Amino acid sequence: MKPTSLCLIAALFAGAATIPAAMAASAPSALTAEAVNNAGKSPEPLAAGAKPGKGAKAAKLSAATLLRAQVLLDRAHFSAGEIDAASGSNMRLALSGFQKKAGLEPSGTLDEATWAALNADSADALVQYTLLDADVAGPFAPIPEGMAEKAKLSTLGYSSVAEALGEKFHVSPALLARLNPGKDLSRAGEAILVPNVLDTEPLPKAARIVVDRSDRSLTLLDAAGAILAQFPSSTGSSHDPLPIGSWKVNGIARNPVYHYNPKLFWDASPGDKKAKLPSGPNNPVGVAWVDLSKDHYGIHGTPVPASIGKTQSHGCIRLTNWDVATLTGSVGYGTEVLLQE
Repeated sequence: MKPTSLCLIAALFAGAATIPAAMAASAPSALTAEAVNNAGKSPEPLAAGAKPGKGAKAAKLSAATLLRAQVLLDRAHFSAGEIDAASGSNMRLALSGFQKKAGLEPSGTLDEATWAALNADSADALVQYTLLDADVAGPFAPIPEGMAEKAKLSTLGYSSVAEALGEKFHVSPALLARLNPGKDLSRAGEAILVPNVLDTEPLPKAARIVVDRSDRSLTLLDAAGAILAQFPSSTGSSHDPLPIGSWKVNGIARNPVYHYNPKLFWDASPGDKKAKLPSGPNNPVGVAWVDLSKDHYGIHGTPVPASIGKTQSHGCIRLTNWDVATLTGSVGYGTEVLLQE
C-alpha cells in the first residue's frame, strides 16, 4: 500500500514565531474571547429592507460570529476546513451539511434555526491554552520545493511553530496571530487564545464514504444512511478526473512515506526521478493515506490546508490533515466508498 497518488503537490513556507505588535496594528481589529464566545447568542442586526429570519439577507456577519460558527461546526464534525473567521464556499458547505443532519433547510446561511441547533453545544468557542514544551520544541525548518531535495530530509515536519499550532487547533496562522497580538508562540508557558477543538467526541464507525465532485464534499454515513460528518475536499481535475464509481477502503497508513513517480504526473518537471519522501505533516499526502481499491488512488492529507476545497488535485481526494486524521478513526478495511458527480 504505497502512497503513489496522483495528487497535487505544494510546499509551505515558514512563518514567524513571535507575533509583533506592528502586525496586530495593521491587521483587522483584535477578536476577544468575550466577543467570540457571545456571538450568535442573539440575532445580529438586519440590513435595510431585510426580512427577519432570512439569514442570506441579514447584514454582513461579524468576524466574531463567523469564527464562533466555524468552531461549533468543527466540533460537530462539519468542518469548514481551515478556521479563518471568514465567509466562503467551505463555510457554506459546512453549514449545508450541518443543516441537513439537523433536519433544517440546507441554505448554507446562518439563520436563527441553525443558530439554535449550533447553540446546543454550550462550550466556549475560544479558550485559553498554555503552550507546552512539546508545542515549541520543533525542530522547525523550511521545506524545499523539489522532490529530490525533500527526499534528502529525515522528516517533513512543520516549518514553523505557527504552522504546527495552526494544524493542532485547525486554524489559519493569520487568524492565530490576530487572536494573539504580541504573544510569543515560541515560548513554553505562554498563554494564548485558540479554537476549542481538542475535546470533541470521536466519531462512531462509518459504513460508507461519499465523495461528491459537484460540491467538493466528503461525507461519512452510518449503515442507515444518516450523516455522521462532512469535510471539504479537493477532488480531481480535467487532466486527472475523480474516478467515478464504487470502491472500497483497502487499508490505512498513518504518517506514510511518499513514493514519488514522475511517470504518474502529466505535469512532472523534466528530469524528475523517482524519490522516496519521508513522513511528516508536510509530506505530499500529509499525515494519513486511505488506500482505495482503485490503483494509485486514495484519500489523504495535505501540507497546504488553506487550499482544500479551492484547488484541484491529480485525481485523489485531499482533506486537511486534521480532517483525514478524524476520518481514519471512523473507517477501516472494507468500508464502502462512493465517488460521484
